[in-house]
Amino acid sequence: MNRLIIAEKPSLGRAIAAVLAKPHKNQNGYIEVGNGDCVTWCVGHLLEQLQPDEYDQRFKQWRLQDLPIEIEQWQLKPRQGMSKQISVVRKLLKNAKQIVHAGDPDREGQLLVDELLDYLKLSKTRKQQVQRLLISDLNPSAVTKALGQLKPNSDFVALSISALARSRADWLYGMNMSRAYTLLGQQAGYGGVLSVGRVQTPVLGLVVRRDQQIAQFVAKPFYQLDAIIPHDGNTIRARWQPSDACEQWVDEDGRLLARKLAEHVAGRIAQQPALVSSAVHKQTKQTAPLPYSLSALQIDASKRFGLSAQQVLSAAQKLYEQHKLITYPRSDCRYLPKGHLGDVSKIMTAISTNDDFLQDAVSGADQSLRSRCWNDGKVTAHHAIIPTPKAAGSSRLGIDEAKVYQLIARQYLIQFYPPAQYSEGELKFEIAGGLFVAKGKQLLKPGWKALLPTPKDKVPDYLPKLSQGEVLTCAEGQIKDCMTEPPKAFTEATLLQAMTGIARFVKDSSLKNILRETDGLGTEATRAGIIELLFKRSFLQRRGKAINATAAGTALITALPESASYPDMTAQWEHQLQRMAERQMPYQPFMVGLSSSINDIITRVKSEPAPACLAGLPAVAKRRFKSKSTKRSSAKTAPKRISKSAS
Repeated sequence: MNRLIIAEKPSLGRAIAAVLAKPHKNQNGYIEVGNGDCVTWCVGHLLEQLQPDEYDQRFKQWRLQDLPIEIEQWQLKPRQGMSKQISVVRKLLKNAKQIVHAGDPDREGQLLVDELLDYLKLSKTRKQQVQRLLISDLNPSAVTKALGQLKPNSDFVALSISALARSRADWLYGMNMSRAYTLLGQQAGYGGVLSVGRVQTPVLGLVVRRDQQIAQFVAKPFYQLDAIIPHDGNTIRARWQPSDACEQWVDEDGRLLARKLAEHVAGRIAQQPALVSSAVHKQTKQTAPLPYSLSALQIDASKRFGLSAQQVLSAAQKLYEQHKLITYPRSDCRYLPKGHLGDVSKIMTAISTNDDFLQDAVSGADQSLRSRCWNDGKVTAHHAIIPTPKAAGSSRLGIDEAKVYQLIARQYLIQFYPPAQYSEGELKFEIAGGLFVAKGKQLLKPGWKALLPTPKDKVPDYLPKLSQGEVLTCAEGQIKDCMTEPPKAFTEATLLQAMTGIARFVKDSSLKNILRETDGLGTEATRAGIIELLFKRSFLQRRGKAINATAAGTALITALPESASYPDMTAQWEHQLQRMAERQMPYQPFMVGLSSSINDIITRVKSEPAPACLAGLPAVAKRRFKSKSTKRSSAKTAPKRISKSAS
């Protein structure tokens, strides 16, 4: 055998084999091709972490005195039903002159094949010779091009170490924390499993705290005062800006709280001269938003079609693997390499063929335009999600797949449309010693916005082009009675936005600056699964589009230390893992710091009584996990195991 190419999934393996020399022989678990190469595959992770009781039988019973669980020598085992495929790869490795790693182009994809090679005890010498194949488009031309650009797999070792650290850290944190708080719950009379994860729990915390803000909200009245200024048969509305002297009657958001003050000012400005103290008129441009990352796609699909994050991911995965109509969908990047400019015309043709609704949009695109998305410096292992040059042909798309494809295609097309142009203005009036401001914005040329569904735009406020020094007359002051509104419950879209823009929710101000642009809760590939997991474990519930915490979810967050329920710790983890992937931080300090944090929490759990908030809860989780009795321990019933500690 010349080369053995190990793909992440069978679909990728078949796509690679399709561009290699014929004839092909389909064998059990691999494909032989005409030039002597073989293509085999994993089926996602072929291996998984051992359960605690597989390291030590005493962990079969859940007891506080056995915590924290610590692992000196980590071990993996075949996932259920995967031993046969592992044996296939083992046999093929023995005869391969060259090995090619073809995992997906991300952190998990890198680890997935690397850990298999380690498990099969590939020698250090042969491991150093492994090459890396990076594929983000399953169409033949793209696969052929990628095969011509193999890189040393050793270039990606830091990415693999980062994924390994995340996997082990999630196991340690999830296993220890879930056991500790499940046992506390049992002491308080709750019979279900209280699972804790370094990502799922802060996400739950976001929802719980939002629910509490809504429940505790007390509406307060406030008032808006507008000066009504006639001009050429129209009306200018200028909003009063209370001065520093009015500070005691204004809240922290600048809202006026005293109606009598508003009435006093309204009486003073009626029929008084309105001097234009400042006049600003300008034209502005709004450039097109970038092509999609997975999270951005999930957010827009939720807003537009009401699709869940998991539905979007499933549809995108089918568009990528089965139909080959889009590029790699689990991307966290929103930029494109300049090398893809050569495919623009073919992609446009494919879009026009695949979606009749977008044919006019394709016709109106200017392929000579270059948006800010073409930036080699911002493309890493993968680029933004875009359509491929492939036509669907006779392939029929499901309803969700068609919707997701249309979003991706439209987002690509708007890169070839000019910016939207606006006329913006601001007039400041001085009336009876007070400052009043009128602002206006009007769309002049839609540019890329012409491709979006027609919005129900409100009529723009009238704002004529006046000059500084002009004097008009204020006819009257109009007061509007308003009430403050509570924050809105999370929806699928806003929860995803919170997870990707987590800097807004961390408590540590220094972390805000670090995380504002980069890290979020979870990864592009895991966010949908994390949200779904919280529903499956009955910690979250849907009420229409709104997402709320259940009683069990709220109690768990109340019982946990803040460090576990706020995103600060997870954000720090992600930042450290990213530094590890960039060879700026070693593995060991990260793991030592994690173990220390877990030890501190477990020590506190052992020394404190069971939180009262866990008493009297409906045991919703009891239906989801099997329990077994123990003779004498701090847990009367202990679940056999949590299948995996979810991140």
